[in-house]
Amino acid sequence: MAPEMISRRTFLVAGGVLIVDLGLDGISRAPAQTVPGADRFLGKPLAPDAVDSFLAVHADGSVTVFTGKVDIGTGGRIAMRQIVGEELDVPLERIALIEGDTALTPNQGATAGSYGIARGGMQLRQAAATARQALLAQAAQRLNRPTGDLQVADGVVNAKDGGASVSYGDLIGDRAFNLKVDAKAPLKAPERFRFIGKRLHRPDVPAKVTGHHRYLHDLTLPGMLHARVIRPPAHGARLVSVDDSSIAGIGGARVVRIQSFLAVVAEREWDAVRAARALQTTWSAGPGVNDPGLGDHATQFDAMRTSRVVRDQEIARRGDLSALSAPAPATRTLAASYWWPIQTHGSIGPSCSVADVRADRATVWSASQNVHGFQATCARMLGLERDRVRVIYMDGAGSYGPNGADDAAAEAVLLSRAAGRPVRVQWSRQEEHGLDPKGPAQLLELRAAVGADGEVAAWETQAWLPLATANLPNIPLLSLDAAGIAQTPGRSTGLIYQNIDPPYTMPNVSAVVHWIPDAPLRTSAIRAPGKIANSFAVESFVDEIAALAGVDPVEFRLRRLTNPRGVEVLRRTAARMGWQTRPSPRPVDSSAAVLTGRGIAYVHYKHEETLVAMGMEVAVERATGRIRVTRVVCAQDCGLMINPECVQSQLEGNIIQTLSRALHEEVVYDRDRVTTVDWATYPILTFPEVPALEFELIQRLDQPPLGAGEAASTPVAAALANAVFDATGVRLRTVPFRAERVKAALAGR
Repeated sequence: MAPEMISRRTFLVAGGVLIVDLGLDGISRAPAQTVPGADRFLGKPLAPDAVDSFLAVHADGSVTVFTGKVDIGTGGRIAMRQIVGEELDVPLERIALIEGDTALTPNQGATAGSYGIARGGMQLRQAAATARQALLAQAAQRLNRPTGDLQVADGVVNAKDGGASVSYGDLIGDRAFNLKVDAKAPLKAPERFRFIGKRLHRPDVPAKVTGHHRYLHDLTLPGMLHARVIRPPAHGARLVSVDDSSIAGIGGARVVRIQSFLAVVAEREWDAVRAARALQTTWSAGPGVNDPGLGDHATQFDAMRTSRVVRDQEIARRGDLSALSAPAPATRTLAASYWWPIQTHGSIGPSCSVADVRADRATVWSASQNVHGFQATCARMLGLERDRVRVIYMDGAGSYGPNGADDAAAEAVLLSRAAGRPVRVQWSRQEEHGLDPKGPAQLLELRAAVGADGEVAAWETQAWLPLATANLPNIPLLSLDAAGIAQTPGRSTGLIYQNIDPPYTMPNVSAVVHWIPDAPLRTSAIRAPGKIANSFAVESFVDEIAALAGVDPVEFRLRRLTNPRGVEVLRRTAARMGWQTRPSPRPVDSSAAVLTGRGIAYVHYKHEETLVAMGMEVAVERATGRIRVTRVVCAQDCGLMINPECVQSQLEGNIIQTLSRALHEEVVYDRDRVTTVDWATYPILTFPEVPALEFELIQRLDQPPLGAGEAASTPVAAALANAVFDATGVRLRTVPFRAERVKAALAGR
C-alpha cells in the first residue's frame, strides 16, 4: 500500500519531530573537560608543591593529570598531555585531564598573561619529571638494577639490555607518591622528544565542529531554576519598588529581590524571559543634575589629558633629553598623540553560570579564567569557609580576560541561596556588551628629536592611564553592589603600562605613565592588556621617525635592534613578504581609486617574553575610506613550542581579533549607560574581511616556553597603521580605523 501523504501543516500540528544525527564515527560525545568518575579523587592533595596534586598513576597504567590552568581555546588540553606524556613516557591516549576544579586541582593562579604553558605547564612538567625519577628508583629496587641501566617505554620500565620489566601501574597504581615537586628533577633532553614539539590535533575540536561539545550553557541540574536579572535603567539608579503582581499570569515565575538586586526565577527559561520583560518596577533617577554620570564619550580623551594625576611612574629613563627642548641646529623634532578607545571583550556568546548553594556548601559551574580566585570571592559573599565552596570550570563562549563570567556566577550564587535550588543565570547580548568590564581607553603622547644624520637624539613617551587598585581580590561585581554586600572597591586593568618605551637602542629615552584616578566604565584586563595600544603608539612613531629620516622602516629598526632573536623575526618577516627596501610612504597616484601599501611592526612582549614581527599589506579605497587588509605575515619566537599547531591557531586568533579591534571596535556611552550593545552598533570583523595569513614559527626546543596567547596581538594595529601610511601618506592615530574616519583623513580633515 502506498504511504499516506500528509501536508507539512498536518505534520507540524501532530507534533512530529525529525532528528538528524550528523555525528562522525569515533568521536566522543562526552564533554571535553569532564572525566567520568572524577569525584573519586575528592580529598586528594591540592598543594602546588606536591606531586600528587598534579598526577595520579592508575593500576592499568593510565594517568590522570590535574591542572589549575584551563583551556580557553589555547590548546592546553593537548599541550598538557604532551608535557606529561613526554616526561613520563606514557602514550597520550592513556592520559586523562581534569582542569579548573577547585576541589581537585591545585591553585596555579588565573589562566592569564600567556602563562598557561609558560608557568602552569612547566609546573606540571617538573611534577612529571619528579614522578618519573621516583618511579625509576622504585623500579631499580624491584628489578635489582641500577637506574642507569633502565629505560621507559609506554609506561613500562625495563633494562636496556633486555630482561625483566615492570609497569608504572605495578609500581604505584592508584597509590600516592607522597613527594614534593623536585625543582632539580632532570627533564628529558630535546633530542629525545617524542611528543613535545609535535603538531598534534586538539581533542576538543571534533565535538565543537560537529555540534556535540557540551558548553556551560548546556548544563542542567535536577530541580534547576532559570533566572534573568533586571538591570537599572541608568548608572547609579536604585530600586524603589517592584509590582510582583505584574507577573502573576506567568506560572511558576517569582521575584527575588535583595535591596537593588532584582531578578526573576522560573522553572522554564522562556517563562523567566517573559517575566523579566513584564515585571513592573520603579527606580530612582540616575545621575543627578550636577552629576556627570558616565561623562561625555566625545571628550573622554580630553578628560584623561586634564585629569588629576594620582602619581607618575617612570618606566624608562636614560641619557639626556635636552634635545627635545633645545634641539641642535639641523635637528628636527616630531610630536604625535595616539588614542585607543574603550573596548568590550565581545565574547560571541553571552555569559552564563549555574550555582547550587546549600546551607553549608556551594558548587558553582563557571567559565571563569580564575576559578580559584572566584572560589575565594564566593566564600566571602556567602560567609563560608573557602573549602566549602567548589568552583568547576566549563567552556563558555570565549574569553579574552575577565568578561561577564564572574558576574553571572555571583548572580547565580545569590539567586540559588535565595531560592534554595540550583539556578542558571543567562546573560543577554545587551547585558554582555553593556555591562561586562571593559578594556580601558589609553592616551599616549610621544616626542622625538631626530638629528641630521637620522639618529634619534631623544625620545619621550607620556601615557595617561587609569590606575589599577593594588591587591584587588576581584573585579567589583555588579550584583554585590546592588545587593549591598560588602566588597573591596577598585579597578582592574592588567599591566597596561608595559611596552610604552621603544625596544630599540637609543641613547636618550624617557617613558612616564601619568596614573589618573578614574575611568567612566568598569575595567578589566583585555587580551594583551594595554600593550596593543602602547605598541600602536611606539611602532607608529618609529615609522614616523623613519619617514622623517627618509629611511626604509625595516632598515631603520634593524640598525637599532641588538636582540638577535628580535633581529631574526624581523628579517624572517621581511623576507617572507618579499620586502623591497625604500622609504615610506610610496609615491601616491592621485588618479588611483585604490591605494596599496605595506607596513611592519615589531614587539618584544613585556620586553622579556615572546618576540613578534608583523608585516601587513593593505588596499585603501579612496572614495569610501574602507581599508582592506589583503595579507599578513607574522614571525614569532615564543621559545619552546609544545604544540606548533596550537601556537599557529593562537596567532591566527590574535591577528584576526586585533584587526577587528583596530578597524571596527569602540564602546560608546552616554551619561546613563553604554549605547553600543549589539553587533550592529559594535561591529566586529566579518569573514570576507579576513586576510591571507602566513607564519614563520621559530622553534627553540632548548629554551623555556614564553607564551603564545597574547603577544601576536600587540603589533597588529601598528603594522596596519604603517601600511595605510605607506599606501596613502596619511597617518592614522585614532582607533578604530572606520571608513568614515579614514575618508576624512584622506580629505585632510
